[in-house]
Amino acid sequence: VNSQKYKGFTLQRIISTLANKNDEIQNFIDTLNQTLKGVQENSSNILSELDEEFDSLYSILDEVKESMINSIKQEQARKSQELQSQLSQCNNALENSEELLEFATRSLDLKEPEEFSKVPKNQVTMASAFRLSLKPKVSDNMTHLMVDFSQERQMLQTLKFFPGKYVFPKAPEIDPVECLVADNSVTVAWRMPEEDNKIDHFILEYRKTNFDGLPRVKDERCWEIIDNIKGTEYTLSGLKFDSKYMNFRVRACNKAVAGEYSDPVTLETKALNFNLDSSSSHLNLRVEDTCVEWDPTGGKGQESKMKGKENKGSVHVTSLKKHTRSGTPSPKRTSIGSRPPAGRGSRDRFTGESYTVLGDTAIESGQHYWEVKAQKDCKSYSVGVAYKTLGKFDQLGKTNTSWCIHVNNWLQNTFAAKHNNKVKALDVTVPERIGVFCDFDGGQLSFYDASSKQLLYSFKTKFTQPVLPGFMVWCGGLSLNTGMQVPSAVRTLQKSENGMTGSASSLNNITQ
Repeated sequence: VNSQKYKGFTLQRIISTLANKNDEIQNFIDTLNQTLKGVQENSSNILSELDEEFDSLYSILDEVKESMINSIKQEQARKSQELQSQLSQCNNALENSEELLEFATRSLDLKEPEEFSKVPKNQVTMASAFRLSLKPKVSDNMTHLMVDFSQERQMLQTLKFFPGKYVFPKAPEIDPVECLVADNSVTVAWRMPEEDNKIDHFILEYRKTNFDGLPRVKDERCWEIIDNIKGTEYTLSGLKFDSKYMNFRVRACNKAVAGEYSDPVTLETKALNFNLDSSSSHLNLRVEDTCVEWDPTGGKGQESKMKGKENKGSVHVTSLKKHTRSGTPSPKRTSIGSRPPAGRGSRDRFTGESYTVLGDTAIESGQHYWEVKAQKDCKSYSVGVAYKTLGKFDQLGKTNTSWCIHVNNWLQNTFAAKHNNKVKALDVTVPERIGVFCDFDGGQLSFYDASSKQLLYSFKTKFTQPVLPGFMVWCGGLSLNTGMQVPSAVRTLQKSENGMTGSASSLNNITQ
């Protein structure tokens, strides 16, 4: 027998090892397929980028060529204008000189001294030819605009791809020990394998997952990106922890390119997630996943609808009764209303003055936290927990199977803790949001001001059954915030306040 047990244990261990190995192989296959897809896509992208770069070079060359052509044309036009002006001046001076020479020759032919003395000799001495410069204003040499692109040609001939080992940053290394998951925030820390003063920034990517093994290449959720991180750590705040884990990876970037991704790491982000179970709620409540509102007309239509069904015959009524009695709810994802919605007469649905709805997830162990916010005009509401055995006519806090704090804003304002039909008035201001802490194993249910984390009241008991979050609302509405970790401030207060308020012994002294 022992030999068979040993062989069975050995075979089970081999099967488990083989299953893990198969999972690793499948993940590796996904990695190879992803890499192959990346090679194909990146090759296409690089070819497109290469075309764009060369088109850019062609464009720059065309622009430079056009600019240089314009310079030559402008120089040609300027020099031509100067030379044309000098030519015009010389031609005018030459024509004028010929007229003066002819005039001077005629004057020399005069015989009479008197007539010769009357000749205006200053016309000859003031001739424009004497004032004319016979030096060209511009040179006919255009060689200063000639070009020699031999060096540029050599540079173009040396164009090559980036030398990756010198340009691409190395992959960072995420240090799980330095990472912190607390208060629905995650701080991720990493380091470079060696110092690199050319790094400009980092890119952090994260995604939620429920897979507890190595981070998979393929996952049901896409990577979220946070760019331009200057330091070597980053904190994601205000998260809703609606998955068991989160994957993280980071890459370094210099001014030119981004490097390879770091090896991804997986951090645990468990928290209590639940919705309201509409099938358990009172007919006068309108329920969505995390919201409940008072609806005084909610039961009328349902009641007339059920009466119409009952009038169709007894066979349907019998089948309905069998349906409501069959089956045992699961202690985890269930409530007293886990079966299909029924009418006012259903034992699964709260009725009478029990305007109650329960959560759809049972708490069987561990420490959990959620928050509740009431509408400003809400007349009355209760927040707490209850066993699944809570009756459909029972109100939260009025049985030994439920614990709650109750707020009443109708006729008179009251704020009290309730259990087993006993009431303890609370001499504190009703907060805008109420935080609920349930330590199932420690037998403690505490209520806090969700903003200041001030303790409002704490029950100390021993839970003998799984409990469900419970809510009562009348003339108003409530909204929930789930997927939350137990806040660090609450954990600290629990250590210091444990057993000081609302202990099991004091429950018997609560005034009715």
